[in-house]
Amino acid sequence: MGLELVLSTKLILAILIPFIGTTLGSAMVFFLRKQLNQKILKILLGFASGVMISASFFSLLLPAIEALENYKKWLIPTIGFSIGIAFLVMMDKLIPHEHIDKTEEGIGINHIKKQLKLFLAIIIHNIPEGLAVGVIIASAINGTINQQAALTLSIGIAIQNFPEGAVVSMPLKETGISKFKAFMYGVFSGVVEPIAAIVAILLTSITQSVLPYALAFAAGAMIYVVSDELLPEAQSGDKSMLPTLGVAIGFVIMMVLDIALG
Repeated sequence: MGLELVLSTKLILAILIPFIGTTLGSAMVFFLRKQLNQKILKILLGFASGVMISASFFSLLLPAIEALENYKKWLIPTIGFSIGIAFLVMMDKLIPHEHIDKTEEGIGINHIKKQLKLFLAIIIHNIPEGLAVGVIIASAINGTINQQAALTLSIGIAIQNFPEGAVVSMPLKETGISKFKAFMYGVFSGVVEPIAAIVAILLTSITQSVLPYALAFAAGAMIYVVSDELLPEAQSGDKSMLPTLGVAIGFVIMMVLDIALG
Protein backbone atom coordinates (compact mmCIF):
# COMPACT_ATOMS: atom_id res chain seq x y z
CA MET A 1 0.00 0.00 0.00
CA GLY A 2 1.32 3.43 -0.90
CA LEU A 3 1.64 6.32 1.50
CA GLU A 4 -1.51 8.25 2.28
CA LEU A 5 -0.91 11.66 0.75
CA VAL A 6 -2.63 13.72 3.42
CA LEU A 7 -0.45 16.60 4.61
CA SER A 8 -1.00 18.27 7.95
CA THR A 9 -0.29 21.96 8.52
CA LYS A 10 3.11 21.03 10.02
CA LEU A 11 4.10 19.00 6.97
CA ILE A 12 2.98 21.71 4.55
CA LEU A 13 5.10 24.15 6.52
CA ALA A 14 8.01 21.69 6.37
CA ILE A 15 7.83 21.81 2.57
CA LEU A 16 7.69 25.61 2.41
CA ILE A 17 10.00 26.75 5.23
CA PRO A 18 13.33 26.16 3.38
CA PHE A 19 12.02 28.21 0.45
CA ILE A 20 10.91 30.94 2.84
CA GLY A 21 14.44 31.00 4.27
CA THR A 22 15.92 31.57 0.80
CA THR A 23 13.34 34.27 0.04
CA LEU A 24 14.08 36.17 3.27
CA GLY A 25 17.79 35.99 2.55
CA SER A 26 17.26 37.29 -0.97
CA ALA A 27 15.27 40.20 0.48
CA MET A 28 18.42 41.44 2.22
CA VAL A 29 19.28 43.12 -1.09
CA PHE A 30 16.68 45.78 -0.12
CA PHE A 31 18.02 46.36 3.40
CA LEU A 32 21.78 45.76 3.54
CA ARG A 33 24.62 47.52 1.77
CA LYS A 34 27.16 44.95 2.89
CA GLN A 35 27.06 41.23 3.60
CA LEU A 36 25.73 39.71 6.81
CA ASN A 37 27.98 39.84 9.87
CA GLN A 38 30.63 37.12 9.48
CA LYS A 39 30.38 35.87 13.08
CA ILE A 40 26.62 35.42 12.74
CA LEU A 41 27.12 33.60 9.43
CA LYS A 42 29.64 31.21 10.97
CA ILE A 43 27.26 30.33 13.82
CA LEU A 44 24.31 29.90 11.42
CA LEU A 45 26.29 27.66 9.07
CA GLY A 46 27.55 25.59 11.99
CA PHE A 47 24.07 25.31 13.49
CA ALA A 48 22.54 24.21 10.19
CA SER A 49 25.36 21.67 9.74
CA GLY A 50 24.70 20.25 13.20
CA VAL A 51 20.97 19.94 12.50
CA MET A 52 21.62 18.21 9.17
CA ILE A 53 24.24 15.81 10.57
CA SER A 54 21.95 14.87 13.45
CA ALA A 55 18.95 14.50 11.14
CA SER A 56 20.97 12.33 8.77
CA PHE A 57 21.39 9.75 11.51
CA PHE A 58 18.37 10.08 13.83
CA SER A 59 15.73 11.04 11.23
CA LEU A 60 17.02 9.27 8.12
CA LEU A 61 19.50 6.42 8.64
CA LEU A 62 18.13 5.11 11.94
CA PRO A 63 14.51 4.79 10.68
CA ALA A 64 15.85 3.08 7.53
CA ILE A 65 17.79 0.58 9.66
CA GLU A 66 14.84 -0.07 11.99
CA ALA A 67 12.52 -0.76 9.05
CA LEU A 68 14.73 -3.60 7.77
CA GLU A 69 15.66 -7.10 8.89
CA ASN A 70 18.75 -9.30 8.91
CA TYR A 71 21.60 -8.34 6.56
CA LYS A 72 19.41 -5.68 4.93
CA LYS A 73 19.86 -3.52 8.06
CA TRP A 74 23.37 -2.65 6.91
CA LEU A 75 23.24 -3.43 3.17
CA ILE A 76 20.38 -1.18 2.06
CA PRO A 77 21.45 1.87 4.13
CA THR A 78 24.98 1.43 2.77
CA ILE A 79 23.72 1.31 -0.81
CA GLY A 80 21.34 4.24 -0.40
CA PHE A 81 23.88 6.40 1.45
CA SER A 82 26.58 5.68 -1.16
CA ILE A 83 24.24 6.51 -4.03
CA GLY A 84 23.36 9.80 -2.32
CA ILE A 85 27.04 10.74 -2.08
CA ALA A 86 27.75 9.57 -5.64
CA PHE A 87 24.80 11.54 -7.02
CA LEU A 88 26.09 14.81 -5.57
CA VAL A 89 29.67 14.06 -6.70
CA MET A 90 28.38 13.44 -10.23
CA MET A 91 26.39 16.68 -10.26
CA ASP A 92 29.46 18.55 -9.00
CA LYS A 93 31.61 17.12 -11.78
CA LEU A 94 29.19 17.25 -14.72
CA ILE A 95 27.51 20.63 -14.21
CA PRO A 96 29.80 23.69 -14.42
CA HIS A 97 29.26 26.03 -11.49
CA GLU A 98 30.97 28.28 -8.97
CA HIS A 99 31.36 26.92 -5.46
CA ILE A 100 29.46 28.88 -2.85
CA ASP A 101 31.39 31.13 -0.46
CA LYS A 102 29.15 32.87 2.05
CA THR A 103 31.69 33.93 4.61
CA GLU A 104 34.41 35.56 2.58
CA GLU A 105 34.57 39.34 2.78
CA GLY A 106 34.03 41.28 -0.40
CA ILE A 107 31.69 38.71 -1.90
CA GLY A 108 30.47 41.07 -4.63
CA ILE A 109 31.03 39.60 -8.09
CA ASN A 110 31.17 42.04 -10.98
CA HIS A 111 30.96 39.50 -13.75
CA ILE A 112 27.42 38.36 -14.59
CA LYS A 113 28.52 35.04 -16.11
CA LYS A 114 30.36 34.09 -12.93
CA GLN A 115 27.39 35.13 -10.81
CA LEU A 116 25.02 33.01 -12.88
CA LYS A 117 27.31 30.03 -12.28
CA LEU A 118 27.00 30.73 -8.57
CA PHE A 119 23.21 30.86 -9.01
CA LEU A 120 23.40 27.42 -10.66
CA ALA A 121 25.61 26.13 -7.81
CA ILE A 122 23.00 27.06 -5.22
CA ILE A 123 20.28 25.36 -7.27
CA ILE A 124 22.41 22.18 -7.34
CA HIS A 125 23.03 22.56 -3.61
CA ASN A 126 19.29 22.90 -2.93
CA ILE A 127 18.15 19.77 -4.80
CA PRO A 128 19.35 17.20 -2.21
CA GLU A 129 18.01 19.36 0.61
CA GLY A 130 14.59 19.40 -1.05
CA LEU A 131 14.76 15.63 -1.59
CA ALA A 132 15.71 15.12 2.07
CA VAL A 133 12.76 17.22 3.22
CA GLY A 134 10.43 15.26 0.92
CA VAL A 135 11.69 11.91 2.13
CA ILE A 136 11.41 12.84 5.80
CA ILE A 137 7.88 14.18 5.20
CA ALA A 138 7.00 10.88 3.51
CA SER A 139 8.31 9.11 6.63
CA ALA A 140 6.13 11.36 8.80
CA ILE A 141 3.08 10.55 6.68
CA ASN A 142 3.96 6.88 7.01
CA GLY A 143 4.30 7.21 10.79
CA THR A 144 7.98 6.22 10.78
CA ILE A 145 9.00 9.51 12.43
CA ASN A 146 7.27 12.34 14.27
CA GLN A 147 6.01 15.31 12.26
CA GLN A 148 7.93 17.68 14.55
CA ALA A 149 11.20 16.08 13.39
CA ALA A 150 10.35 16.90 9.77
CA LEU A 151 9.53 20.48 10.75
CA THR A 152 12.78 20.83 12.72
CA LEU A 153 14.88 19.60 9.80
CA SER A 154 13.17 22.12 7.51
CA ILE A 155 13.92 24.94 9.94
CA GLY A 156 17.58 23.90 10.05
CA ILE A 157 17.79 23.93 6.25
CA ALA A 158 15.99 27.28 6.13
CA ILE A 159 18.59 28.80 8.46
CA GLN A 160 21.43 28.00 6.09
CA ASN A 161 19.28 28.97 3.07
CA PHE A 162 19.00 32.50 4.46
CA PRO A 163 22.61 33.50 3.63
CA GLU A 164 22.38 31.57 0.35
CA GLY A 165 19.58 33.83 -0.83
CA ALA A 166 21.72 36.85 0.02
CA VAL A 167 24.69 35.30 -1.80
CA VAL A 168 22.67 35.32 -5.02
CA SER A 169 20.83 38.63 -4.78
CA MET A 170 23.41 40.99 -3.27
CA PRO A 171 26.30 40.35 -5.71
CA LEU A 172 23.88 40.60 -8.66
CA LYS A 173 22.97 44.09 -7.48
CA GLU A 174 26.64 45.01 -7.97
CA THR A 175 26.41 44.06 -11.66
CA GLY A 176 23.97 46.92 -12.27
CA ILE A 177 20.61 45.12 -12.42
CA SER A 178 17.73 46.38 -10.29
CA LYS A 179 17.29 45.30 -6.67
CA PHE A 180 13.98 43.67 -7.56
CA LYS A 181 15.51 41.54 -10.33
CA ALA A 182 18.38 40.57 -8.03
CA PHE A 183 15.81 39.60 -5.39
CA MET A 184 13.88 37.47 -7.88
CA TYR A 185 17.05 35.61 -8.90
CA GLY A 186 17.54 34.73 -5.23
CA VAL A 187 13.92 33.60 -4.93
CA PHE A 188 14.14 31.43 -8.05
CA SER A 189 17.27 29.73 -6.69
CA GLY A 190 15.13 28.36 -3.85
CA VAL A 191 12.10 27.25 -5.90
CA VAL A 192 13.79 23.91 -6.62
CA GLU A 193 13.55 22.86 -2.96
CA PRO A 194 9.74 22.54 -2.58
CA ILE A 195 9.61 21.02 -6.08
CA ALA A 196 12.21 18.39 -5.15
CA ALA A 197 10.38 17.75 -1.86
CA ILE A 198 7.07 17.13 -3.65
CA VAL A 199 8.77 14.84 -6.19
CA ALA A 200 10.32 12.82 -3.34
CA ILE A 201 6.95 12.54 -1.56
CA LEU A 202 5.23 11.34 -4.74
CA LEU A 203 7.97 8.81 -5.54
CA THR A 204 7.98 7.31 -2.07
CA SER A 205 4.17 7.17 -2.10
CA ILE A 206 4.28 4.63 -4.94
CA THR A 207 5.65 1.90 -2.69
CA GLN A 208 6.87 1.79 0.90
CA SER A 209 9.64 -0.63 -0.08
CA VAL A 210 11.64 2.23 -1.60
CA LEU A 211 11.49 4.30 1.60
CA PRO A 212 14.60 2.81 3.33
CA TYR A 213 16.65 3.45 0.17
CA ALA A 214 15.26 6.98 -0.08
CA LEU A 215 16.01 7.73 3.58
CA ALA A 216 19.61 6.55 3.23
CA PHE A 217 20.00 8.40 -0.10
CA ALA A 218 18.84 11.64 1.51
CA ALA A 219 21.26 11.10 4.41
CA GLY A 220 24.18 10.64 2.03
CA ALA A 221 23.23 13.71 0.01
CA MET A 222 22.93 15.86 3.14
CA ILE A 223 26.25 14.69 4.59
CA TYR A 224 27.89 15.57 1.26
CA VAL A 225 26.42 19.08 1.37
CA VAL A 226 27.58 19.55 4.96
CA SER A 227 31.13 18.29 4.36
CA ASP A 228 31.66 19.77 0.91
CA GLU A 229 29.93 23.14 1.29
CA LEU A 230 28.69 24.21 4.70
CA LEU A 231 31.58 23.39 7.03
CA PRO A 232 34.34 24.57 4.63
CA GLU A 233 32.42 27.84 4.20
CA ALA A 234 31.92 28.22 7.93
CA GLN A 235 35.66 27.77 8.58
CA SER A 236 36.86 29.99 5.73
CA GLY A 237 38.63 33.23 6.59
CA ASP A 238 39.68 33.71 10.20
CA LYS A 239 39.84 30.52 12.27
CA SER A 240 37.02 30.47 14.79
CA MET A 241 35.31 28.20 17.31
CA LEU A 242 31.93 29.67 16.39
CA PRO A 243 31.07 27.08 13.67
CA THR A 244 31.96 24.25 16.07
CA LEU A 245 29.73 25.77 18.73
CA GLY A 246 26.94 26.09 16.16
CA VAL A 247 27.38 22.44 15.11
CA ALA A 248 27.15 21.25 18.72
CA ILE A 249 24.02 23.29 19.43
CA GLY A 250 22.31 22.25 16.19
CA PHE A 251 23.17 18.57 16.64
CA VAL A 252 21.93 18.43 20.24
CA ILE A 253 18.70 20.29 19.52
CA MET A 254 17.84 18.00 16.60
CA MET A 255 18.80 14.88 18.58
CA VAL A 256 16.69 15.90 21.60
CA LEU A 257 13.67 16.70 19.43
CA ASP A 258 13.98 13.44 17.52
CA ILE A 259 14.30 11.29 20.64
CA ALA A 260 11.86 13.20 22.88
CA LEU A 261 9.17 13.44 20.21
CA GLY A 262 9.67 9.89 18.93
